[in-house]
Amino acid sequence: MSAVFEQPTLRQRISPLLQGFDGPLAFAVFLLACAGLLIMYSSGFDHGTRFYDHGRNMLLAGAIMFVVAQVPPQRLMSFAVPLYVAGVALLIAVAIFGITKKGARRWVNVGIVIQPSEILKIAMPLMLAWWFQKREGQLRPLDFLVAGVLLAVPVGLIMKQPDLGTSLLVLAAGLSVIFFAGLPWKLIVPPVALGLVGIVLLVIFEPRLCAEGVRWPVLHDYQQQRICTLLDPTRDPLGKGFHIIQGMIAIGSGGWLGKGFMQGTQTHLEFIPERTTDFIFAAFSEEFGLLGNLCLLAAFLFLIFRGLTIALEASTLFSRLLAGAVTMIFFTYAFVNMGMVSGILPVVGVPLPFISYGGTAMVTLGMGLGILMSIAKAKRLVQT
Repeated sequence: MSAVFEQPTLRQRISPLLQGFDGPLAFAVFLLACAGLLIMYSSGFDHGTRFYDHGRNMLLAGAIMFVVAQVPPQRLMSFAVPLYVAGVALLIAVAIFGITKKGARRWVNVGIVIQPSEILKIAMPLMLAWWFQKREGQLRPLDFLVAGVLLAVPVGLIMKQPDLGTSLLVLAAGLSVIFFAGLPWKLIVPPVALGLVGIVLLVIFEPRLCAEGVRWPVLHDYQQQRICTLLDPTRDPLGKGFHIIQGMIAIGSGGWLGKGFMQGTQTHLEFIPERTTDFIFAAFSEEFGLLGNLCLLAAFLFLIFRGLTIALEASTLFSRLLAGAVTMIFFTYAFVNMGMVSGILPVVGVPLPFISYGGTAMVTLGMGLGILMSIAKAKRLVQT
């Protein structure tokens, strides 16, 4: 008597792929993506196909998220060392024979032109999470020192390009892993205190430090100018201070409820520079006001809260450290972008997650979301 086998339905075939996907995290990203498409339609009205390209980039990020989410955390750990080594090697290649555009050497041709610093946004937390996982239960001060060296090498190479924005994101991702691994407070407080003292002294002696002809050590000229412009945008209102001044005008003119969709004068009269990329938050603020900003902040806070929850509930140290670091990448993106547009941080090239236009950043965000989904999925599968 022959056995009869029923063919599985399409739903039964897809169900294992979707099992364990984190609904709250996906919902937060969906809200942010909708906000991004809405403001991109308005701010990119005269940028040709930018709105459609932004939608395509989102779909690409979603596909990458789906693929990465199918890779279990144990498999992700095996990519840590090769990806880190490849990323650092490519950064060295950039320093030797990289492609220079607009005064910065950030790209290299390996058959296709790529920006290796983007790889380190994911490779850095992967590498440090792998390092601390291998030393779980027997961490020594020397292990934190080695982690610091592993972090300093790519950050230094990226700053040399120069690319302050990307180096800040890689540094934040690496420091998050080191902090979550249990870095003693006695090693945290001194540099934080030193940084606060430096900021106070910078504000007090700003007229002298930013005087014509004064050059600061370590920083490039353009980085020094950005800090001085932050302290006093009116120093050069039609030049280096123009971005900050126009961003603050747009945010303030939005008022409580905003001017309305497609009604932003600063946006549509083209006073806001880079209104579809770095300064899109100013365009959003002008059209949707304080209420819209509060809703946007709530969505970002929910995303970050959900990411930290996934980190806390992860089953291994590697997963906890990686999920925490990826979540802090999202926080750094949002905090730095909103801060620079609002005039409380220097202007650096950091986009607003899921809102700003940019294919490379969207791919990185998709990979980060996929990692969080993978860790959440593994945790749920363990529970069942």
